[in-house]
Amino acid sequence: MRIAVAISGRGSNLEALLHELGPKAPARIVLVLSDRAAPGLTLAQARNIPAEVLPDSADGDAWLRLLRSYDVDLVVLAGYLKLVPHPVISAYRDRIINVHPALLPGFGGKGMYGRRVHEAVLASGARESGASVHLVDERYDQGPVLARLRVPVLPDDTPEQLSERVLRVEHQLLPAVVLAAARAGRPVVLNESQVTSHLSRTPTAADTGLAARDSRLPE
Repeated sequence: MRIAVAISGRGSNLEALLHELGPKAPARIVLVLSDRAAPGLTLAQARNIPAEVLPDSADGDAWLRLLRSYDVDLVVLAGYLKLVPHPVISAYRDRIINVHPALLPGFGGKGMYGRRVHEAVLASGARESGASVHLVDERYDQGPVLARLRVPVLPDDTPEQLSERVLRVEHQLLPAVVLAAARAGRPVVLNESQVTSHLSRTPTAADTGLAARDSRLPE
């Protein structure tokens, strides 16, 4: 399966995908897109993966020209902050997925990203948070949830601490959903035990390093 990844920032979820999608994996990243000159584009460039900045992220025709020129089967939003244009949603219906740093359907919607999500979780008094992967439709974070992984919310958590804990499970969840989609030929629903079974390795110190380098919080 040919994958395009869209990013807006430092790209730790892109890096997690690149770690997991080795030469024998059934999925391959063939294109990385961004709405800005994102630092994460260098991850693609270092691996000779085409990396493109969209001059106008709302231009659906520009999206489609790129996606079709690379024969993309699945679009993965990995820290991409903009709304995907309607023509792209229509052309790739049920073939666009997004990773979100909370347990959807809670704590999603327009403007709910990065620190704002974790502050809202802590303010709510929730005892757990986590990451979700969902199908993308015309509204922010409203598409059907495919998979989730949970983490505890600890009594003395700060937004930064909760962010790092959630990001570690994002790095497990997103590759698992992509691999499952590649094996099935389409995105599929996974429970938490199935997420683990689709990964070829367990989290390592390298994964912890990814979280430390990308907390999704302003620097």
